[in-house]
Order: sequence, then C-alpha cells, then structure tokens
Amino acid sequence: MAYNKAKEERKWWLWKEAEEKQLRQLGVNEDTIEQLRVHDWAIFNSDRRFYERSQEAGTYLETLAESEILTETKTVDDLLDSIENPKLFQALIVVDRLTLQIAL
Repeated sequence: MAYNKAKEERKWWLWKEAEEKQLRQLGVNEDTIEQLRVHDWAIFNSDRRFYERSQEAGTYLETLAESEILTETKTVDDLLDSIENPKLFQALIVVDRLTLQIAL
C-alpha cells in the first residue's frame, strides 16, 4: 500500500493538538510546547521520507518480480530446457536420469 502523506499529516496534527491541549492544562509554557512541536515535526518529516522511499523500493521490487515469468519445472526435460549456462547443461546432460530426477 502506498504511503499517504496527507492522511498521515492529518493524523499527526490531530495527535499534536490533543497533546498540546494536555500540556497547556498541566501548565507547560508556550516556548516548551513550540520546541516540542518543531522537534516532533522534524521526526514526522524524517519518517515520511523513509516511508516514501521504502515504498518506491518496494514498488520497484514488486515490478521486477512480476516481470520475470516463472515456469514450473515438472519433468527432467523441462529442467534441462530451463538451464541457460552451457557448462552446467553439459555437466547435467551426462548425468543419469535418476540423479536428474533427484535434482528436480
């Protein structure tokens, strides 16, 4: 699921307003409340950058995984047909069928 900045920012502001209301009721001065808001906003922005970038990487990896077509190998012939490395193919072609079935 993609990171929704507007939704997360709204949740942050609602949380922050409730916190500041409690701080004012407890008699905390406005300078301290402002310092907390600036600090918490910096943390929110740091988290936002992390989640946005992690979503980009996740989307890239999902796209890459979808682009590779994986076929199910059911027989020894399918196994031999799927080998792209010529040296590996030459090594396996001389192996007996029982060993190939075990490898399958």
